[in-house]
Amino acid sequence: MSNYQEIHQQSLNDPEKFWGEAATGIDWITPPTKVLDNDAKPVPRWFAGAELNTCYNCLDRHVENGRGDQNALIYDSPVTGTIKHYTYSELTDKVAKFAGALAAKGVGKGDRVIVYMPMIPEAAIAMLACARIGAIHSVVFGGFAANELATRIDDSQPKAIVSASCGIEPSGVIKYKPLLDKAMDIAKHKVECCIVKARPEQEATLQAGRDYDWEEVSANAEPADCVTVSATDPLYILYTSGTTGQPKGVIRDNGGHAVALNWSMKNIYNVEAGDVYWAASDVGWVVGHSYIVYGPLLKGCTTVMYEGKPVGTPDAGAFWRVIEAHNVKILFTAPTAFRAIKKQDPDANELKKYDISCLQSLFLAGERCDPDTLFWARDTLKIPVVDHWWQTETGWAIAANPMGIEPLEVKPGSPTVAMPGFDVQVLSADGTEMADGEMGDLAIKLPLAPGCLPTLWGNDQRFIDAYLTEHEGYYTTGDAGFKDADGYLWIMSRTDDVINVAGHRLSTGAIEEALSGHKDVAECAVFGVKCGFKGQLPLGLVVLKDGVEREYAELHSELILRVRQQIGPVAAFKMVAITKRLPKTRSGKILRGSMAKIADGDEWVMPATIDNPMIMDEISDTLNGMGYPLDEK
Repeated sequence: MSNYQEIHQQSLNDPEKFWGEAATGIDWITPPTKVLDNDAKPVPRWFAGAELNTCYNCLDRHVENGRGDQNALIYDSPVTGTIKHYTYSELTDKVAKFAGALAAKGVGKGDRVIVYMPMIPEAAIAMLACARIGAIHSVVFGGFAANELATRIDDSQPKAIVSASCGIEPSGVIKYKPLLDKAMDIAKHKVECCIVKARPEQEATLQAGRDYDWEEVSANAEPADCVTVSATDPLYILYTSGTTGQPKGVIRDNGGHAVALNWSMKNIYNVEAGDVYWAASDVGWVVGHSYIVYGPLLKGCTTVMYEGKPVGTPDAGAFWRVIEAHNVKILFTAPTAFRAIKKQDPDANELKKYDISCLQSLFLAGERCDPDTLFWARDTLKIPVVDHWWQTETGWAIAANPMGIEPLEVKPGSPTVAMPGFDVQVLSADGTEMADGEMGDLAIKLPLAPGCLPTLWGNDQRFIDAYLTEHEGYYTTGDAGFKDADGYLWIMSRTDDVINVAGHRLSTGAIEEALSGHKDVAECAVFGVKCGFKGQLPLGLVVLKDGVEREYAELHSELILRVRQQIGPVAAFKMVAITKRLPKTRSGKILRGSMAKIADGDEWVMPATIDNPMIMDEISDTLNGMGYPLDEK
């Protein structure tokens, strides 16, 4: 079938047939006989009883099928001036050796291994080595604070930790080992083994009897064979921030994950084996798991691992250099990366230095893509620009434009349509389905598609409470939006970011869309602040494009007028300030909730995932200058 509507409908009407056929793209040790187990708890499970090895599917089978000399991974590091190529044969050998090193230290099937590393090939090697021997990896973003790392150690109770001596940022070298040592001191669970990759930029002190050098243990190891695991066995745990402060350990299983990601490479991204695919993310995030490591390698593509930034390493032409140098067909990154490029080089002068005719499509995800950024990227690159919507919990796109099935019309501001396996509904608070165009809670009817989380690590009840309780029979996404008459989804904001102005539910995303369309605005954030009269009022912070200087009063009037014209007077939008930069997580999400707490004078804690804590002081000064928090007297 070549028609999206037919394919999506079949996936909902007969999911066992649909995903059973998709499963033929994976090499199984014990093929699936039961595609969907509807009786499993807390949610239905995929491919119960089947057996496979994810590492074998990513590496060995491609070598056996004649792709051994093809590049599997290209490491491009402008911060160190290094480019390395690893063929499928070379990567398989390195993974087998490191898997053997882990096994020699007592790591086996079902054991957990924390990977605390920068964007270097050894991070991917460690992940695949765990998958090879049936161990469960849990990647924690390199440089994460010691106390946050300690909570993840106590929750997952790893047998071993794999790390590096340092990470390298444009601002300088980040020493990892002192952070790791402190975390292991804080944690109640005591880790038996720590393997450290020494980098030339920073030495690391190794504790005798616990810490080992990566090169030494790898050199002396016997290569490990692939271990058979069940399709429902965990492949990895990935922690996502919890509202209670205790992180939630999202589980990804082996079977559904391999089937879904392999299917997505052709059908969503339109890539084949041998194509070069670049997800400009970090292995610490779900995008890095799915589309730096597993997805491209499952398909037999060449994946790019980039240790750098969209700007500053060395300039706003960094992405264009990588695309030309490595013949990249698909780029996947966050909208914030393109906002950074647009801010520094609004006329895309750096692009003129490179030939990126190899680039077929740009995919954006991580947070809602405002139409202005989409228009700029599309007009600049002259290729399709696809916003798509997914979560750490789902592991791949809930909604996208299926470029490998049937490229659909792009509606700026929408991630297009629900992908096969996802029955997305827009529900009111009482569970009633909303009419087209009306905003409500976005929920996914069970069963979830393969590749989505089956539960949280060691905590079924928390999984049920967080995701399955609000709307019975549905997974609650925590996002708010609507569906239009063509079935396109519009994800307007997190449900936490929907503000109530005098009884009117307003999306902060819609107001941001109006602000970001102004010719002088590079990016912006809108959040609700307390108002004794109207309940909440929207407050906006804008960052101007580089080189733009404006009189505040004049710009203020123009922005207020834009919101009034595009949203209406009901938005009651009157408060806006200029700031140099916005606080974000390392994955590019803007920390609206934290800013709202500062504005309201509520207690708040520095988010563990923040990219630059100093920005919160700047935001606090900006809000204080506006008169926030309000004097209740």
